[in-house]
Amino acid sequence: MNWGMKNRLSKTINPKTGKTVMLAVDHGYFQGPTTGLRELKKAIDPLIPYADCLYITRGMLRNCVDAQTKIPIFLRVSGGPSILKDDLSDEHITTSMQEALRLNAVGVGMSIFVGGKNESRTIANLGKLVNEAEPNNMPVLAITAVGKEMVRDARYLGLASRIAAEMGAHIVKTYYCEDFKEVVKACPVPIVIAGGKKIDEKDALQMAYDAIQDGAVGVDMGRNIFQSDNPVGMIKAVRAIVHEGASVEDAYKIYKK
Repeated sequence: MNWGMKNRLSKTINPKTGKTVMLAVDHGYFQGPTTGLRELKKAIDPLIPYADCLYITRGMLRNCVDAQTKIPIFLRVSGGPSILKDDLSDEHITTSMQEALRLNAVGVGMSIFVGGKNESRTIANLGKLVNEAEPNNMPVLAITAVGKEMVRDARYLGLASRIAAEMGAHIVKTYYCEDFKEVVKACPVPIVIAGGKKIDEKDALQMAYDAIQDGAVGVDMGRNIFQSDNPVGMIKAVRAIVHEGASVEDAYKIYKK
């Protein structure tokens, strides 16, 4: 990587710890006014000081994030179907590289649907995005989206993560699973885990802890933070696990406090 790419990645992955806490708030791009993000600005303003990076769409960035903020921005650039449509894999690239540069993003991200009806198109779109990103020193985050019919095991997530890396993604976001170490071993680029649906806070902290122990460089968590009954406490607890090596019990005390 040259200087520009390294510089952008260093704003997301903390050089001191080699880890990152990304705050995912892009859910509205297909879910609409998601619970916890109906008033997005009100929801994220207290969380921004504790996140290393904000994963968001261009519309919400423009309208809900102060232009003077210091938080690095990873921009969601894919979309298409809503939750009203059965096939969520019918995605396209919706935001240009020029737009990402104008918005001063440190990276761009999109979903690939390995095993989905539109698998080929989403993987090809990832390749095209990397082709556009490389000349501009823009890191690409590939998200291994999982359809209802797919099993979230190490074999499947390892396949999807490896394909993302093969297409040139600089970071991969996938789900935590049993034998997650095998997923990490087979993927030569950094992996962050998705938080997924809202679960009990202690279970979410355990998942973050296990993922870090198994080789993930961090989390890109959304609902398990902003839908918590104590969002600020929760992101502080996650941060303690990721950057300070805190135990689950100690992190849970931070959340409760």
